[in-house]
Amino acid sequence: MAKIRVVVPVQHRRVTRWMRLTRAVWRDSQALWREFHRPLLIFLATILGGGWLYGELLVRAGYERLPYHDLPYIMIALMTFEPVGDPPPQWYLILFWYALPLIALYVVGRGAVDFVRLFFNRGERRSAWEEAVVSTYSNHFVVVGAGHVGLRVVRSLVEMGIDVVVVNLDESQDLNETLKRLGVRLIYGDARQRETLERARVAYADALIIASSDDFTNLEIGVRARELNDGMRIVVRMWDDQLSSHLKHSINAEVVSASDLAAPAFVGMAVGADISPMFQIHGTHYSLIRLQVEPGSFMCGITIDRLQSDNEVDVVLLERGEQVSVHPEGEIPVAEGDFVTIFSRHSNVNAIIARNRRRLNRET
Repeated sequence: MAKIRVVVPVQHRRVTRWMRLTRAVWRDSQALWREFHRPLLIFLATILGGGWLYGELLVRAGYERLPYHDLPYIMIALMTFEPVGDPPPQWYLILFWYALPLIALYVVGRGAVDFVRLFFNRGERRSAWEEAVVSTYSNHFVVVGAGHVGLRVVRSLVEMGIDVVVVNLDESQDLNETLKRLGVRLIYGDARQRETLERARVAYADALIIASSDDFTNLEIGVRARELNDGMRIVVRMWDDQLSSHLKHSINAEVVSASDLAAPAFVGMAVGADISPMFQIHGTHYSLIRLQVEPGSFMCGITIDRLQSDNEVDVVLLERGEQVSVHPEGEIPVAEGDFVTIFSRHSNVNAIIARNRRRLNRET
């Protein structure tokens, strides 16, 4: 059998950490400004414009001109009920003493203080801050559903150096802490909604992995996501075969059947072998298997070359005691007790398991 070389593309980070952080701070600050700009503008106009006007009126009333840099401080003092000196007798100056505390109450009530606090403590706005950081992402992977399967997928992607954004419906402090340790951004929301997918930057993602446990939800998310990104790879967790077929053809998605993945594990444990889930190449199913050569097995005594040529398999690993050989030499004979890792068509894998155990069945 011709050897197949599997090449796994590695995602390289395209944006440095500091560039991304700078962009995120800028975009988050813009969001804060849009939310709090009115009270902030009124506050600035009061202490700067009002301070200048108060200084000019003081000169008109016969007082000595105050330095311009002192006037904003005087305005703030009046706003906080801590004026400097006694009230002047002129009515137009007294107006400042009564009006500025009212302006201060308006500014505080509309959130200017909250703006300053949140600007310097973005952790209090975790959701908004996460979205600001995610807004800088592109060519990333989006994982929908952070259950047991989803979290395992996320950990594997992080180990590969891929930027990951997780979308989850239910809020959880444990999930927040877990993903924070992994350096993964989290968006809360219903992924069936277009707005949630847009917040996760699905339109700019390389791949979307939908790992929730509900088939119909996964189907709806996949359709919505394909509308946003025609070229993105979509991988969907599915149980129902009919829905799987519909999803493959309707949105060009890769479907992972939970039952298909579990079946080889059950069989492998039962026969004492490690069997990988099947995958398909040009319509043919392939598997990877690791098994121990049984006493009297058909493999005992034959060389690696003969094992490969007679059975149309590729021997990837040969384990003998503490010695492990990757793509072992063809002249090495296989011995009882060896562990061999074989890559082949799935039908060949099943036949090799049966022939490896046939001698045992006859003896019993």
